[in-house]
Amino acid sequence: MILDNQILLLIACIVAIVASRTRVPYTVGLVLVGTVLSFYEMVPELQLTHELIFDLLLPPLIFEAAFHLKWKELKPIVSPVTFLATVGVLLAALVSTLILKWASGMSWQTCAIVGTVLAATDPVSVLALLKEAALPTRIHKLVEAESLFNDGVASILFAIIPLVCAGTASSSEIVTLTATGILGGVATGAVVGGAILLLSGHTSDHLVEISMTVITAFASFLAAEHLGASGILSTLTAGMVLGNFGSTGALSDKGREAAHSFWEFACFIANSFIFILIGVDLPLWSTSGAFALMSWAIIAMLIGRACAVYGGSLVFHGRGNQIHSSVQHLLFWGGLRGALSIALVLGLPEDFPDRETMIATVFYAVAFSIVVQGLTVNPLIKRVKAIAS
Repeated sequence: MILDNQILLLIACIVAIVASRTRVPYTVGLVLVGTVLSFYEMVPELQLTHELIFDLLLPPLIFEAAFHLKWKELKPIVSPVTFLATVGVLLAALVSTLILKWASGMSWQTCAIVGTVLAATDPVSVLALLKEAALPTRIHKLVEAESLFNDGVASILFAIIPLVCAGTASSSEIVTLTATGILGGVATGAVVGGAILLLSGHTSDHLVEISMTVITAFASFLAAEHLGASGILSTLTAGMVLGNFGSTGALSDKGREAAHSFWEFACFIANSFIFILIGVDLPLWSTSGAFALMSWAIIAMLIGRACAVYGGSLVFHGRGNQIHSSVQHLLFWGGLRGALSIALVLGLPEDFPDRETMIATVFYAVAFSIVVQGLTVNPLIKRVKAIAS
């Protein structure tokens, strides 16, 4: 049976209502319902692909979070966020890769790709969790910003790995690709965001202003990806530009209020489709030969994340911006994986070695993260809120 998109959205709304009454995380409910739909061969019209996630669903989710991310809130935590999003991601990817290579015997390239895509937390999953958590502002922004920034770094690292494993890129070329990805993404987002601000200043029509924010979200992402830069960092930068400088008069009060409401709704739609489609597609990748790799991938993912969070937090111990131990636990266990990891492996060429094994491994590691970690993170959230109060 083919389910059209309207029915899929209705199912998502019902899941949201039930989740709010049962205290089960909305994202967990969507994945479980999606799996049930697949079991009964109810297949949605939409298919979870790299293009669907990158071109349609991810940009609005990144933009909405960045639009609310104020520099004055980010400034006190910029050092730990930057460190965890760069050195932390590299450390997590390295540790995960070494564990997978030791345990599975797969090729270095396969282990490095799986280790990298699972090294960074997923902004879609984390932001969905934070919307339900009601954490104190500083902690909320720390978890949110770290997730947003580290995915830009992970996506760049993912693009470089095949070149490194094949030995076709020199050290200088790798440095250039990395700099292009990071700096190019930030620059593209700043240019697009600045241009939209200038244009928006000539209107006070809130509908036009909403349209401008939509153009910003997608144009910044697609332009950066076209230029070989990070679309995630580009949209993140563009969203922060509009969110921080829009109040100077480029966006009217009514326009900002309407934009916030619009993007909240857009994110609900995007989240609904992403998580229910993850559940629907999960049984499709039940490759029996990948079971051992799946198990080790989950172990490697958790150990790598633990090294990144607890090791990275030691750098700031005893300083004014140190991370409390309870927040470290939340960063570790609440760092969910999700759509970005899936989008990256789905984007591998059809003839890429071990492609199906890697997709199956990542799908099930993501499912474990969303369901198991998502269902058990509440005690940590309550602990953090109790300490903060």
